Amino acid sequence: MTHSLDSELLRTLTRRNFFGDMGLKLGGVALAQMGLSANLRAAQAGQPVHPSLPDFPHFPPKAKALIYLHMNGGPSQLDTFDYKPKLTEYYDKELPPGIQGGQRLSTMTSGQKRFPVAPSKFAFQQYGQCGRWVSELLPHTAKMVDDIALIRTVHTNAINHDPACTFLFTGSEIPGKASLGSWLSYGLGSTTENLPSFVVLTPKWPDGSNGQALYQRLWNSGFLPGKHSGVAFRSEADPVLYLPNPKGVGSDDRRILLDALRDLNQHRHGVHGDPDTRTRIDQYEMAFRLQSSVPELSDLSGETKATLDLYGADVAKPGSFAQSCLMARRLIERGVRTVQLFHRGWDSHGDLPKQLGNQCRDTDQGCAALLQDLKNRGMLDQTLVVWGGEFGRTVYSQGGLSKDNYGRDHHPRNFCMWMAGGGIKGGVVHGETDDFSYNILDKPVHVNDLNATILHCLGIDHERFTFRFQGLNQRLTGVEPSKLIKEILA
Repeated sequence: MTHSLDSELLRTLTRRNFFGDMGLKLGGVALAQMGLSANLRAAQAGQPVHPSLPDFPHFPPKAKALIYLHMNGGPSQLDTFDYKPKLTEYYDKELPPGIQGGQRLSTMTSGQKRFPVAPSKFAFQQYGQCGRWVSELLPHTAKMVDDIALIRTVHTNAINHDPACTFLFTGSEIPGKASLGSWLSYGLGSTTENLPSFVVLTPKWPDGSNGQALYQRLWNSGFLPGKHSGVAFRSEADPVLYLPNPKGVGSDDRRILLDALRDLNQHRHGVHGDPDTRTRIDQYEMAFRLQSSVPELSDLSGETKATLDLYGADVAKPGSFAQSCLMARRLIERGVRTVQLFHRGWDSHGDLPKQLGNQCRDTDQGCAALLQDLKNRGMLDQTLVVWGGEFGRTVYSQGGLSKDNYGRDHHPRNFCMWMAGGGIKGGVVHGETDDFSYNILDKPVHVNDLNATILHCLGIDHERFTFRFQGLNQRLTGVEPSKLIKEILA
């Protein structure tokens, strides 16, 4: 199923139209981040506010929503899930040339004179009926391994953060493509009338960690209609900027103003056929609805003590990872299609044991609690949860090496991710890496294969889900063949 940009705009847009539009577009930047859907009259008629495309999904989905827990910066697979006990024999020895094989290195370690092997200092133990090996850094996640499918052989094209993250979420290292959440919003819509179909959360991260920058392109709609961009909720104060009414402006006043703006914009759309005008109508309407839905969403007083205890003491701290995980569940519960959660600070080039320890302590309980909470409510079977970073870390140390301290550089050749919930078989491990966690020995999984599998769990055939742009039927999974990870599908 292929769709394309509204060609009417190209026929009617003049130089004067373009420059005349710029004032309104610049003035609406704050609202332009909101991914929205059909207008007020559709809602009043009982029609979906976020309708799906015709004939979507392609087949009955196992999952109806996605929560993506992105550990931005690249968690070390060697210190979390990819247990390599034989590495202790190689401590401080040179990485064998046959293992490195002349593969490219980042500029941060390419000039090193030595590449000493750095075994993980953390103990591993087997957990669950599946006997999964998990690091002592993740005791809470370890209790959920029977619900998790671990993929040890994910690999990517990019070796640096920005292109690797862009590639992970848009299927391309080149900016400007549509993000995963935007594709889902565009194809499947959502069932909520008062919240966006795609929401982004950016919780705080531990002090002293190496936090990489985040870019809106990771949740932008790219060539898809602008209403499908993710709405970034802030971690504290007002979740959405400029949402409250100014002093002296009541809800009825706002309603009258929006109705007038809607009529003017609809007239303008009838004249010029600019799809951005229709997007603006939807953005203003959703902003009005968010004024009542966001305060209710943010109020955790109705959560039971047992639920709050599950997430731990940090759940009471605004902007914490634990509270963001709880918010993710509440958003999905209210009909949001995709929640994308970005936790920064995983870029451990030095002092890895301390930095990675801080990151895991900050996120471990929240991840496990989210899975257990969804499971307790009967929601896990219909919610797909994905965890991982944009690449892994090297087995050799960056900089100095001791038994208790080391760093690791970027490693795109193989890294670990896990999936759980709707459509996923729990308690399985997919793929094998060598004794150095440096190369894939069996069952490689490209990031486009991962995205194809995510779409499949939500009832979408990635090969049939396209959008015509720049003369190409664009796909989230790119133009080269991608395959499903069938072994982990329920």
